[in-house]
Amino acid sequence: MTSALALARFVVLSAGALFATAEPSPQAFPANASVVEQKTQGLVPESEDHGLSPKAVEIARPFGFPITNSMVVSWVVAVGLIVFAQLATRSMQQVPKGAQNFLEFLVDGLYRFLAGIIGPHLTERTFWFFATIFIFILSANWIGLKTAHGFVIREPLLRGANADVNMTLAMALVFFAGWIVWAFREVGVKGFFKELFAPKGESTGVLKVLMVVVFFAAGCLEVVSILFRPISLSFRLYGNIFAGENLLEAMSKLVPGFGWLVSIPFYFLELIMGLVQALVFMLLTAVFTMLICQHEEAPASAHD
Repeated sequence: MTSALALARFVVLSAGALFATAEPSPQAFPANASVVEQKTQGLVPESEDHGLSPKAVEIARPFGFPITNSMVVSWVVAVGLIVFAQLATRSMQQVPKGAQNFLEFLVDGLYRFLAGIIGPHLTERTFWFFATIFIFILSANWIGLKTAHGFVIREPLLRGANADVNMTLAMALVFFAGWIVWAFREVGVKGFFKELFAPKGESTGVLKVLMVVVFFAAGCLEVVSILFRPISLSFRLYGNIFAGENLLEAMSKLVPGFGWLVSIPFYFLELIMGLVQALVFMLLTAVFTMLICQHEEAPASAHD
């Protein structure tokens, strides 16, 4: 009996010691709670975020006007292009050379290229916009590939102008306004709505009524497509440039100590991508303009 009581006492004491060991220390909770509280309040530094922020970073606010790092790059590009154009055309020569030769080569090549797509008449009226937008986007894309400590992209001092959706949306909205003006000048207000909703081709009877309904429904869909064009144009350019800058930064951190070497092929890839995106933006806007400004050809007269 005594041995049984001793055994039971041993089991109870062992179980109590086991639960006491498994029970968390009362001092652990305040420490953990304080760490969580400090992290919530931002007192404990979290892991560094290496990705570019989706939006531009504000770097100054003079007189209450916010200035972002992408705005600085856009201003630098605009001023640089203006200065270059002034220097290249300051003393025009019959036989161009140097900066004048390069500028004339660029402008003449773009003019011939656009004339072959949208026609000489429309190119004469709209070339100022398409050439400007191409040169600006290309320059901004290439200057946006900024480097520091190798090929590592840094924030917040500089950011590619087209890696900010505000910039790309502004250019798309300017095109949209110009597109409406060019369309009204070429085909008039009546011709504008006729191009959207009027039936095409020759038809009679019931078929003509059916074609009126079909083309009116297609015109409503076209209006929706037109209204979404500024959004699609802006996000296409922004997405490609923003993704390219993130790719360069990721490659620069892929191999510690050799990030500059790993980034070199991707850097040249982004140079090509900057040219392609400038061409795509210019061509899409030019084709959209051509489609609304084209004149319907009169039906050929029958000959015996």
